[in-house]
Amino acid sequence: MSIAAILSSKGTEVATIAYDAPISEAVAELGGRKIGALLVVDGGEVSGIISERDIIYCLREHGAQILDWAVSRAMSAPVMHVTPDAEVLHAMALMTQQRIRHLPVIDEGQLKGIVSIGDLVKYRIDRIEREAEAMRAYIQSV
Repeated sequence: MSIAAILSSKGTEVATIAYDAPISEAVAELGGRKIGALLVVDGGEVSGIISERDIIYCLREHGAQILDWAVSRAMSAPVMHVTPDAEVLHAMALMTQQRIRHLPVIDEGQLKGIVSIGDLVKYRIDRIEREAEAMRAYIQSV
């Protein structure tokens, strides 16, 4: 199954923040939305991603002064991404290998959405449960 199937059920909204916005704004946005990452955009292009993890590591190294820094100083770049036609298992493997929890979906330079490891796991569990139910129904009908 493809990433497009996940986006069709979860939606395509993506939380973003400007490249030069202060980290304090990113903290407020992450906390307010109860999400783990924001895509960093510069001139309409995705230039990075800033996650809770990025902020924590930066705080550990530099202290509270980082809250006034631009998100571009703490973001992870370049951004790993997939296309909508990527297989879910491929995306899960990429996230595991790269130790990331959020994966933007980009097609021909256009941002189409974002998936989290939670989205992918939920999708796989739902699919396995549907298959198990179909097997039970088949067995009972025989």
